[in-house]
Amino acid sequence: MNMIGGIMTQLTLKQFNAHYYYKTDLIKLCRRYNLPTYGTKAELTRYLRAYLSGIPKQQILPVRQPKLPRTRLSHNDISLSTPLVDSGFSFNREARQFFADYFGVPQFSFKKKMAVIKRKAEADHDLTMTVGDLIRAYQQPDNLVKQSQEEATYQWNHFVKAFCADPDSSRFNQKIKVAAILWHHVKRSSKSKNYQHRLLKKYAVEIQTFIK
Repeated sequence: MNMIGGIMTQLTLKQFNAHYYYKTDLIKLCRRYNLPTYGTKAELTRYLRAYLSGIPKQQILPVRQPKLPRTRLSHNDISLSTPLVDSGFSFNREARQFFADYFGVPQFSFKKKMAVIKRKAEADHDLTMTVGDLIRAYQQPDNLVKQSQEEATYQWNHFVKAFCADPDSSRFNQKIKVAAILWHHVKRSSKSKNYQHRLLKKYAVEIQTFIK
């Protein structure tokens, strides 16, 4: 079902909650219903759920205004743990100097696949993707990077579907946000990348603020 197609005028809250949306899809929906279009996926989801619950759009106000351009990081500010998204990191002279220092070379040239990886992190609003992850991907052969990205996308989509299928997921008012928190831990672990009910208990402290 294409929720951004002709059926969108018939969208109900139940239909909305039953599907996974990329941020670009949420922005399109918000724009169609004249709702705020700036914010995180969680914020955009909140606007749409409020509207589909019957709250007049005039009463749905933006949580925050668009940010002013962030001050660029200097090469001394960049580290392996620097997030690629919402940190000020950019492929500029400072980043080039950081990579040159890291690899011990006089000059460093950015590769196309580095930009592709960063754009995907931005599109998914993946705050867990770091400069260290970027370097590891940069050092992999191109075919392995593509396979890794496709596998990560498949695993994440499967994880979200399994989480939403868990009856206990209905306790949360921001399912995708909760799933993302759980996925962050699962992705970093050496264990199975599948959703398991026990994760709700293991990370209960982190997700309790999203309980209805």
